[in-house]
Amino acid sequence: MEHEFWESKWASNVIGFHLPDTNPILTQYWSALKPQRNDTVFVPLCGKSMDLDWLAEKHNSVTGVELSKIAVRAFFAERLYTPTVTALTSTLELYEFDELTIYSGDYFTAPIEATDLIYDRAALVALPKEMRAEYVQVLRSRLKEGGRILLVTLDYDQTEMAGPPFSVPEDEVRSLFSGMTVTRLQRDEADANHPKIKKGLSRFAEEVWLIEN
Repeated sequence: MEHEFWESKWASNVIGFHLPDTNPILTQYWSALKPQRNDTVFVPLCGKSMDLDWLAEKHNSVTGVELSKIAVRAFFAERLYTPTVTALTSTLELYEFDELTIYSGDYFTAPIEATDLIYDRAALVALPKEMRAEYVQVLRSRLKEGGRILLVTLDYDQTEMAGPPFSVPEDEVRSLFSGMTVTRLQRDEADANHPKIKKGLSRFAEEVWLIEN
């Protein structure tokens, strides 16, 4: 997925993937990770998600990385926060405010330290199949021994709809995280009234995973 694709989405405010409130999956299933206040949290491809606020209320250190500078600046501006901004390179900036740290730049090269907990709602499903193995390899390198991941994926017939968001079925999830303990916490099957079904998909499901190192 080209950087220009996501930059154009934010620049034109075509951000249907952005939720205007905290994701109920996060509030319902975060406890499955047995989180502690001092556990460090990493949120890849975080956008300007309200989930960051919820996590920062629960933890002393929450770090995100987001390609779009527009999204990062909007996150702080919409909350009337004034972060400390440090230019690390010509393409990487560090934004810091209280419990929150957000890197504006490339996920694959941002200097993210190993963390206790990871929350991935819209990162893995944003990437085409050819990028997902590398994404997960980097994600796993940023997880401490004994760390846990809360992952949200979608499962549908990819031939019926072009992504993103892409379908990442169960067998691929288990393959990508091979060697780790992978537990499905929920599979929410869409009914006939779901917008995706009405648009022509034969099936559509959202799945929630607990992945333990």
